[in-house]
Amino acid sequence: MSSTVSHADSTVRELPVPGGPLHIVMVAPPYFDVPPAGYGGVEAVVAELTDALIDRGHRVTLLGAGKNGTRARFVPVWESTIPELLGQAGPEVHNALKVRQAIERIAEVDHIDVVHDHTFAGPLNAPFYTEMGIATVVTVHGPVDGDPGEYYRALNDTANLVAISDRQRSLAPDLNWVGRVYNAVRPSEWPFRQEKKDYALFLGRYAEYKGPHRALRATHAAGLRLVLAAKCNEPEEKAFFESRVRPLLTADDSVFGEADAVAKRLLLASARCLLFPIGWEEPFGMVMIEAMACGTPVVALRGGAVEEVVEDGVTGIICDDEAELPAALEAVRQIDPEKCRRRVEEHFCVDRLSAGYESAYLKALAPQRASAVLGGSVSTMVVRPPSAAQTRVSNA
Repeated sequence: MSSTVSHADSTVRELPVPGGPLHIVMVAPPYFDVPPAGYGGVEAVVAELTDALIDRGHRVTLLGAGKNGTRARFVPVWESTIPELLGQAGPEVHNALKVRQAIERIAEVDHIDVVHDHTFAGPLNAPFYTEMGIATVVTVHGPVDGDPGEYYRALNDTANLVAISDRQRSLAPDLNWVGRVYNAVRPSEWPFRQEKKDYALFLGRYAEYKGPHRALRATHAAGLRLVLAAKCNEPEEKAFFESRVRPLLTADDSVFGEADAVAKRLLLASARCLLFPIGWEEPFGMVMIEAMACGTPVVALRGGAVEEVVEDGVTGIICDDEAELPAALEAVRQIDPEKCRRRVEEHFCVDRLSAGYESAYLKALAPQRASAVLGGSVSTMVVRPPSAAQTRVSNA
């Protein structure tokens, strides 16, 4: 709901009562459908969050490209997705301009409470939205050290940031964080399988920091077959595959290619384990919770949010060095698939996702409410009974 503050000579626009229904404009990257047919962790999170917020009574307008698989009102800012441009700076800036124009058009005819941006360049629009009286919430899906950290630091006055792990937040504690919300899945949409086949799975993209070459060396040392279901579309991915992956392949290895949503679920549910030998500060690692939702444990190198996602010895095995991976690939047989599934249900479900972002939205909107109340007559506020969404946030 909303409330109006009357002044002696003017009326402030309606402001949401804490926890009441909001109009959220969700900004997705333009590279893949929402949800994605294959690769696209950010788009998967956007889809889950969008529908979860609608379930909680909020109104969501989704800006993106390609096909909309959510229940939100969809406003395409590109005629089609542009996966071939992923990783380039130009399309990021161009997308930010397109999004800003779209939001300006929407705001002319419809009230917007929050812009929730999931892109990298999009937060550059935050000062513009502030002038319009719209709060900006940004989920930081990538790194926060080095240049990215300086970039987000420059936006501290206008962009409200949400971390996707405690580790990510700890690397730049001075940023304008308004919360930490783990990514999530709906376990019911992931097939659980108790009995596993005898292969390890690498699922991701061909890049040094993702570690497919380390996965091959580890499985060869363990005498285990490896299935590589990885994205190989961008020039650097193709170059890495040819120079660092292909020379290590044996007849026992299987190069599956990029897996779509159906194939990914089957591969994850059947694997002895997901092998996650990262070499960087992974902010979250969506594929780890997808694997555990299928009852499949994770064998990972320690780094980034791995220790927050995987319970070592219970839902997987965390190693400190690549040399430890072969033994872990054998020991992981003792992990109980039921415990893997349960961890996702308890810690990485969409109810926690939507409640966490509701809290972030309310924190981002708080300065506007305070300004409106202090600038007007508090006694004239129309306070309505709390909505169901408010009750859920209060109890979260």
